[in-house]
Amino acid sequence: MNSGGGGPAGRIPGTGLMVSTLADQYRRWFEYEKDSHAKVLECLLDLPHSTRTAAAYQKAIVLFAHIIEARRLWLFRFGARSDAPTEFFPKGLTPEELVPRLKAMETAWAGYLARLDETEIAREFEYRSLEGGYFRNQIQDILAQLFGHSWYHRGQIASLIRSLGYDPPATDFVFWTREPLRQT
Repeated sequence: MNSGGGGPAGRIPGTGLMVSTLADQYRRWFEYEKDSHAKVLECLLDLPHSTRTAAAYQKAIVLFAHIIEARRLWLFRFGARSDAPTEFFPKGLTPEELVPRLKAMETAWAGYLARLDETEIAREFEYRSLEGGYFRNQIQDILAQLFGHSWYHRGQIASLIRSLGYDPPATDFVFWTREPLRQT
């Protein structure tokens, strides 16, 4: 079952080419992340309107918005964006309002990742944390952090959806990459 079209055996989606560089791997993971985010947002949009006032539903929306804002923040810190988000856990949004926010974030990231190369991956940059401290990291450290960050919060959202009595979408990486074999 390849539910997301992730491409079997380490292939880059839509190309049939094998992942050969770390930059290719990050682009592949981003395609997986886009598919996972689309499934989660579709689920949130499809839940009955009667669930929207539930605390668990509202928390799921806040966490999804946070995933978007965190990715926007890191593009700003990388110097690839001129504006930083002002809220990191936006409240009061509807799932319909998340649709254009997600699309804008994914478009910005697709542009950044299209230019990503080994030099950029190894680049060190400095930034100020939300707590006020100053730090230095390599781009690759933050790319790994961001994918883990999304997995973590999507897991929280899945638990919240389940607490409302509904099944969350399957967003495990293995489901996205599986290639079915023909039974002989």
